[in-house]
Amino acid sequence: MSTFRNPFAAAAAALVLSACGPQAQPTETPAPAETPSQPSTDTAGSSQPRELDPLFAQAAQEFNVPAELLKAVSYSETRWQMVKGTEEFPGQSPAFGLMALRGTDLEQGAALAGVSVEAARTDAAANIRAGAALLSRLATEANVERGDLGAWASVVARLSGIRNPDAQAEHVHRGVYAVLNEGAVALNTDGSVAASLEPVKVEAKFARPQVRAMAAGPDYAAAIWHPSPNYNARPAGAGGDPSMIIIHTCEGNYAGCWGWLVNPDAGVSAHYVVNESGSEVSQLVRESSRGWHIGATYDCNLNGGKECWLNGTSANNFTIGIEHGGFASQTSFPAGQIDASAKLSCDIARDNAIVKDSYHIVAHGRLQPATRTDPGPNWPWSTYISKINSYCGGTVPAGEIVVDSNNANNDAAKARFELTGAWTAGSSTGYFGSGYYFAATEAISAPATFWFYLPTAQTRTVDGWWVAGTNRSTAAAFISFNAEGANLGTATTNQQINGAKWVALGTYNFSAGWNKVQLSRWQAAGSVVIADAIRVR
Repeated sequence: MSTFRNPFAAAAAALVLSACGPQAQPTETPAPAETPSQPSTDTAGSSQPRELDPLFAQAAQEFNVPAELLKAVSYSETRWQMVKGTEEFPGQSPAFGLMALRGTDLEQGAALAGVSVEAARTDAAANIRAGAALLSRLATEANVERGDLGAWASVVARLSGIRNPDAQAEHVHRGVYAVLNEGAVALNTDGSVAASLEPVKVEAKFARPQVRAMAAGPDYAAAIWHPSPNYNARPAGAGGDPSMIIIHTCEGNYAGCWGWLVNPDAGVSAHYVVNESGSEVSQLVRESSRGWHIGATYDCNLNGGKECWLNGTSANNFTIGIEHGGFASQTSFPAGQIDASAKLSCDIARDNAIVKDSYHIVAHGRLQPATRTDPGPNWPWSTYISKINSYCGGTVPAGEIVVDSNNANNDAAKARFELTGAWTAGSSTGYFGSGYYFAATEAISAPATFWFYLPTAQTRTVDGWWVAGTNRSTAAAFISFNAEGANLGTATTNQQINGAKWVALGTYNFSAGWNKVQLSRWQAAGSVVIADAIRVR
């Protein structure tokens, strides 16, 4: 794992770079009930070594491209992460690798570098070489003076694939060349350097964004107004009033994202886009208008049984969409981006009387699971919802603690999740937070453990959440222990029913310190148990 530090975007310090590529991701597609099996392996994962600097240096030398430029392009696109892109906008190919190469660029870069397209997608060295080869060819075509770093700006713009002039200029000046001027460093968790870029004072030889594009957004004063033509009127009546916020990732960088969404030919839009560091927000569509950001009709079974009266209607009718620069496959999101987005969501929720919880501020992938996964399993939902409530002056139930199966969603001071033995990430719909785990039942002591901290001894009620299915255990045992390890009692549940909602497991006298609830696997073979989330209230 690596942590990013960047003077140009200090908030990016919270980003984490995996030393072995993106973690295995739930597919978030409607899936049959899981069958007992050993944990799956992410065979489509990406290969990313702990040291990237030598790879950038070798590719730069091989293709006569400035190493600093190669690093800056990569950082502005992916924050030096090996991404495994998915489709977010129709007509835009998924991006792959450290250089976020797409479609024909990926194919041409691979050919120029003499590597396979699959290698260019999944291998860090091959992906960097493919990107360098593309930059070199574009420089030749543009007759760029290769020793003049500022003259490469037109090549950077062409490689981006961005067609909107203002967005293209923003990508060059406030993206790639801002990174060049400020520098960036990625450290592994042991303190060694994964990648680094020393500041280079250079001016991009490229037109700057037009001043007219910097007007404030009509609904959010902190936003920049980049109006999109891709919207229409919301339907009359309660079904057209905004009642949910949908969280997306662009599957690309910020400038390319809003630049695509203001294109009349794109046929898609979102109401807002938040940049990677949280330093800028664009508004594209008025909140009162119907944006075109989700291609699904609403099904309350995908969303905890909430607002079922909206079933069968287009989710665009009653939602406001927020895109975020970045990828569903990334291992973490910058703290600054989460903070800026939370402030925006607070403003939207307050102005439109939207409930501030995870059923009304919801993932794109949850409502459109057949074709979308964003914002991915590492979006910090608990932190995000808490921040929204904090900025809006709202409160969460006093002392309530939720422990999710993804620790990115947990407040580490109060909750954590732990697995022992062979568990597999699940993908069926109806999960809490961002995914869950399942494991085969057998005579083995290898539980899933939900830990929670209480400052004093307290009597609390524990609820469980799981995804129901026909092969689930009818006697899944949740065992509660106090901080001293004493067994307080067991709740036996039928996980074939009562899925996608909180189910009471019992009330117990817990002690001060770290208490726990363990989901046992110890029963007859032939079924699976689901470890998703617990709530302590």
